[in-house]
Amino acid sequence: MKLTVVELFAGVGGFRVGLNNITKIDSKNRAIENGKWKFIWANQFEPSTKAQYAFECYVTRFGKENTSNEDINKVKKTLIPKHSLLVGGFPCQDYSVARTLSNEKGIEGKKGVLFWDIRDILVEKETPFVLLENVDRLLKSPSTKRGKDFAIMLKTFDELGYNLEWRVLNAARYSMPQKRKRVFIFAYKKVLNYSKNFSENDVNILNNNLFNKAFPVKNLEILKEVDLKKYKDAIDVSDNYLGGKFLDTGIMINGKVFSSSISEISEPIFSLEQILKISSNFNKTLDEFIVEDDKIEKWKYLKSAKKINRISKTGHKYTYSEGIMSFPDNLTEPARTMLTSESTLNRSSHIIFDEDIKKYRILTPIECELIQMFPINWTNTMPKKNRYFMMGNALVTGIIKRLEPKLREIIENEDEIN
Repeated sequence: MKLTVVELFAGVGGFRVGLNNITKIDSKNRAIENGKWKFIWANQFEPSTKAQYAFECYVTRFGKENTSNEDINKVKKTLIPKHSLLVGGFPCQDYSVARTLSNEKGIEGKKGVLFWDIRDILVEKETPFVLLENVDRLLKSPSTKRGKDFAIMLKTFDELGYNLEWRVLNAARYSMPQKRKRVFIFAYKKVLNYSKNFSENDVNILNNNLFNKAFPVKNLEILKEVDLKKYKDAIDVSDNYLGGKFLDTGIMINGKVFSSSISEISEPIFSLEQILKISSNFNKTLDEFIVEDDKIEKWKYLKSAKKINRISKTGHKYTYSEGIMSFPDNLTEPARTMLTSESTLNRSSHIIFDEDIKKYRILTPIECELIQMFPINWTNTMPKKNRYFMMGNALVTGIIKRLEPKLREIIENEDEIN
């Protein structure tokens, strides 16, 4: 089967960077693609804003041909080319731990609805393989009925004729420079040769999971089973699911779901200090990133442990607690999870003490790109604050790069589907 890809919610092209092992930009600002994957269509649209910085960056690096800057809800699915692999980090604002539980809406939320556009494309194009990324909280959301959102997704894939594997991956445990936990989902048609490798009666079924082969774990055994075949359809799941949250890695075969907790194998650390050494050759000046002395105490307070009395919308009084965070950030460890608010004066932003200049400072855009394993100056097509936002929204491209050889082997071993 040919290696043809459609990229949804493309952002600045993280999946493409990973699959085609992109490490450099040429003199014409185009990405140098070293892989075999042919991206035949990509969609990126940011609602509620006139400026489309992510799309402009994508077009600068890859060209405008076969790209779409239209709301995916409005795109005619018949116009999307037939493809072997659909990829996308579908919007996660409804699930991300960066938001409070009161804002959690899951599939029923405004942006969560975009999952149904994925479904519509799969129905129209009968896509053989699907690779998706989301926040790991997806496996247990919403808070009112744990696991329901993911159960709806699983049932939807099952109804469309797919088996599916998933894994929560913390990039830092596999020699990548960021402690970023995300769930990766790999779905494939039941009629494919690859599906024949799995049987719901196989006690070692989780060891054959694509992700667990590429990212080894210790002592895998099935700890939980959920039978989605007892639900009539996805709506029945939505109304009546009581199976609870799903564990960190799993597989669904013909509607039966097996999952397990994991104990990851730690590989050598890729530290923030190493990022700074690389970036020192490319940062032109650090003056604008220095934290002024009068702001230091505010940073220290934000990073400190605290208990704050609050009142909810319903009038309920409660104590909001925050644990202590390192001040400054520990350079011997990988970076913490970057959020879209990176670089602003807030608790989640990184602040480092730069030994070369003997000053506290925030990270530079180049350092944020390196932390997400993008080529240097990948996002220099947009204003500085947007560069931080894009990297906070991106995936660690090294995850996709490491998956690529096994993914390519799986797809190339399949016959073309007429």
